[in-house]
Amino acid sequence: MTLMNCLILAFLLFGIGVWGLIHRRHLVGMLISMELMLNAANINFIAFAYFTPGDSTSGSIFSAFVIAVTACEMAIALAIIVSMYRRHKSLDIDQLRELHD
Repeated sequence: MTLMNCLILAFLLFGIGVWGLIHRRHLVGMLISMELMLNAANINFIAFAYFTPGDSTSGSIFSAFVIAVTACEMAIALAIIVSMYRRHKSLDIDQLRELHD
């Protein structure tokens, strides 16, 4: 596998994540799309660390840090989503906007 293959894979994952974030109306789907985008960034970190001469552990360490922060972020986001569902009985973005007005 070459660096270009890794970059193409990361670009496709990031593009799918952006598409899902724009076109999804359900909060859980939007959260999954954001996770795809962050995983694409992690693929880039690891690919550049692997294919760059010298210290190759820095990309892996940074990627592990991003994964840990993302896990905390997703746990908080899921707790907020569960709370919104219990209160409004819906996770549709359009319906939640109508409740706000």
